Amino acid sequence: MNQFLKHYSNPSLSYSRITTRVVQIGDLPMGGNYPIRIQSMTSTNTMDTQATVEQAIRMIEAGCEYVRITAPGIREAENLAVIKNRLLQKGYRTPIIADIHFNPAAAEVAARIVEKVRINPGNYADRNKKPESSFTESEYTQEIERISARINPLLGICNEYGTALRIGVNHGSLSERILSRYGDTPEGMVQSALEFIHICANCGFHNLVLSMKSSNVRVMVHATRLLVSRMLDLGMNYPVHLGVTEAGDGIDGRIKSAAGIGALLEDGIGDTIRVSLTEDPELEMPVAKGILERYFMRIPSKPSEQQINNQSVFGFDPFSYQKRYSTEINSIGGNRPPIVILSTPKGPVIVDEHGKEECLSDNIQVRIAEGDIHEIRQLVAQMDIDKDTRPIVLKKFYSTNDCLKFQLDSSIDCGSLLLDGIGNGLWLVAGNGISHETISSTAFAILQATRTRITRTEFIACPSCGRTQFKIQETLQEIKSSTGHLTGLKIAVMGCIVNGPGEMADADYGYVGAGNGRISLYKGRNLICKNIAQAEAVDALISLLKEYGDWKEPTI
Repeated sequence: MNQFLKHYSNPSLSYSRITTRVVQIGDLPMGGNYPIRIQSMTSTNTMDTQATVEQAIRMIEAGCEYVRITAPGIREAENLAVIKNRLLQKGYRTPIIADIHFNPAAAEVAARIVEKVRINPGNYADRNKKPESSFTESEYTQEIERISARINPLLGICNEYGTALRIGVNHGSLSERILSRYGDTPEGMVQSALEFIHICANCGFHNLVLSMKSSNVRVMVHATRLLVSRMLDLGMNYPVHLGVTEAGDGIDGRIKSAAGIGALLEDGIGDTIRVSLTEDPELEMPVAKGILERYFMRIPSKPSEQQINNQSVFGFDPFSYQKRYSTEINSIGGNRPPIVILSTPKGPVIVDEHGKEECLSDNIQVRIAEGDIHEIRQLVAQMDIDKDTRPIVLKKFYSTNDCLKFQLDSSIDCGSLLLDGIGNGLWLVAGNGISHETISSTAFAILQATRTRITRTEFIACPSCGRTQFKIQETLQEIKSSTGHLTGLKIAVMGCIVNGPGEMADADYGYVGAGNGRISLYKGRNLICKNIAQAEAVDALISLLKEYGDWKEPTI
């Protein structure tokens, strides 16, 4: 059993963070025994210095510890110096991170100015062929050598200026070279990161942070666990950035973020987090703080090696999703989707997404699992040993009357287990200040976020940044209003081509910014309508849904 699996399968050790190396980012180091840092990204035009500075200050005062700003070109990268100096003049020394996608020249300018640069290996230096192209072993090796030569100048600048670097892999923007060998998988994401890590190590550069981002919570969690496991096996201990990309807004965005980020924090993984909401960035801070709150008071415990080796061997794989086998009992378990149970004055009832209630039979022989994540993992391991295949209902009680705290904590507690394939039902109980409707909608949102029961449209929406050239928050609400009744469809609303056909990954349809006031529409990853006027784009999206047979008239 490797180091990660020992950590993952041991209840007491899982409450502590996996030790990482310290990376200096300006005056605020990350990793090691330092607190888990909160960061976010501006949504203003980087060339609008005043708007960017004002928004950055609102973020900082709300609790943001690192401010990320997009720099798509050299002009924007150069203007980071103006923004940084303006913030310093106002008394703010918060480290700035430059977000780079396609432009190595912009990265090299930014690395001389800001404290950290983020690059995406899938589109920073890889030269993509057509999807149907294949790579011989020689071609594959030559491409890595070419990438190494292309990134070496940036590494030299980072070494000279003490600039940190994040290798930020995105599920939907893996290069065709990686896809040709590993596919669009967590394994491909990890290999993409490891290639860049080795290039950096060969140059003696170790001021690195790593991230595995996806709008699919399962992919994000499994890829991050796999990366950490591989790094531990290779003797690496770089800090890890956590976040569910394009999580959307409202309750769904908050629950999706908490389920993914929380599952990894529970495994001891994570040195900085970013909650990506399609809302003003300062509104992400209360959510990030709420996720981290439960980890501030935890005291690390270090069992002996003998205790670690005596842990049960789990019957599930933390690096891929497989639903735990269970026997169906009274329409619970087996291949049935998880149920939702509510406590009511007349007793526990099973409720559906429309609020319809059904009394819970007194003689249903399911296993009600109460306790924390690690205790329930151990319970399931023992049930597997005992060949006990009863369905498991996850029951959690929360005394809080704070709605956000209830939603975040329940998303972490239940989401983590559902992502492990554990749970044939959710039974959430909350304080008197939390309504039955809120409890029910939270439970269904957790199931939706973990893709264990789909009861609504899933909207994959980027949080916006300086590359976005339309009002994405208002547009998302308009699209939700028009298409929110299409249960099971995944619709992406993306600010620009950078976050478009790649990062929307497995969406069924995409609404993507194509320039000032222009929109392009996608079916999957295929571009269908290009450069439509924004005023006509929502109607054009509905026409596209009708054309492909995915439209249904809303019921009144």
